[in-house]
Amino acid sequence: MRTWTPPVTPKLPGHGEAPRLFNTAKGRLEHPAIQDGRATLYVCGLTPYDATHIGHAFTYTTFDTMQRAWRDAGIETVYAQNITDVDDPLLERANATGVDWRALADEQIGLYRSDMHRLGMLPPEHFVAVTEAIEEIAYGVKQLVERGFAYSVATPDSAAGDDIYFDVRGAQKDSQWRLGDVAPYDRSLLETLSAERGGDPEREGKRDVLDPLLWRAARAGEPSWESPVGEGRPGWHIECTVIARQALGDLFTVQGGGHDLVFPHHEFTAAHATAITGKPLAHAFCHAALVSYEGHKMSKSRGNLVFVSKLLDGSHAGHCVDPAAIRLALLANHYRSEWEWFDSDLERAERRLAAWREGLGRTGGELVSATTVLQQLRAALANDLDTPVMLATLDAALDAGVDDPGLIADAIQSLLGVQLVRPEGCQA
Repeated sequence: MRTWTPPVTPKLPGHGEAPRLFNTAKGRLEHPAIQDGRATLYVCGLTPYDATHIGHAFTYTTFDTMQRAWRDAGIETVYAQNITDVDDPLLERANATGVDWRALADEQIGLYRSDMHRLGMLPPEHFVAVTEAIEEIAYGVKQLVERGFAYSVATPDSAAGDDIYFDVRGAQKDSQWRLGDVAPYDRSLLETLSAERGGDPEREGKRDVLDPLLWRAARAGEPSWESPVGEGRPGWHIECTVIARQALGDLFTVQGGGHDLVFPHHEFTAAHATAITGKPLAHAFCHAALVSYEGHKMSKSRGNLVFVSKLLDGSHAGHCVDPAAIRLALLANHYRSEWEWFDSDLERAERRLAAWREGLGRTGGELVSATTVLQQLRAALANDLDTPVMLATLDAALDAGVDDPGLIADAIQSLLGVQLVRPEGCQA
């Protein structure tokens, strides 16, 4: 699947440091293992039935910043991202609106590409839709069946064949994976989160309420594919397991996503990978905090969403918002801190952007060393992507004026992805 045109990333003098990152699975800051000067990153993509809200943008800005830190440290990056273009929420939205599910997915994927391009996100080298990898995913399910880590559960319609589930207890007994390797939560919380996030604890025939679906047998009125494990479509977690391993290989550097993916999604993608290969999925699991709006977590189910496209085309804020201001509003929050979006955040970001543009033209007086500012920016970036400190550093420097405005403009664009050149009008 095609991605989008990459942004310009100026080359800066020297190199920064590889960032220390918070590994959710270990509960500590660490330097994820870099192999042969290459960092490999997999970030879970969206389900394309409503794209792209500020919560999504915050997540993807986090991992965009992570790549920028690695690249500035002289480390090559390989980035993979999936799109879950067949899933229950997408099918439900398509049915409710009378739109073909493929057309809905294509429309929203196109909007997502546009949003990512205009926000200056680095595109993934591997951008894979689930529907492009059905055969490979089904083979992954087959491997789990053959290794004894999966079992069948009869469906209400016996003609449809059986659903296939992952055996959590069996995998804990006979593989290297243990429940809680990624999500260090107690059992009661795991059960609650599973029920809230796509699990089916009431399903009869399951060996454990946490056992996740690997393959859903064909149902009338639903898309399905012929496969070595019967006609049907894949479950959620195995999709990312297979797509990530195909793109990046075994034991890649970072598995990333929003914090709501810690469990069950990332726990079980890791479980499936370990059960198939005998190796862990990733060296580190990193997660962006959730964003609230109007007092609640921003979510499609609640409908309290602020869409990037509506900010850019002027239909949310009443004027076309500069993409750089949106990035600054996001970067003002540390990626691991939960926060709430207010329209005033955008107003502050627009004032900051205007002040930076003015500050780059400031001359006279005792100017700040641009080289020193660059060192400070790199130090903050290496410290778990501390973008609020980076923004405060730039506020102070540009308020006084810097001796090399070109270097600072390049640093802002390269490290933060913020383009200081004003866009020309709305780009709806």
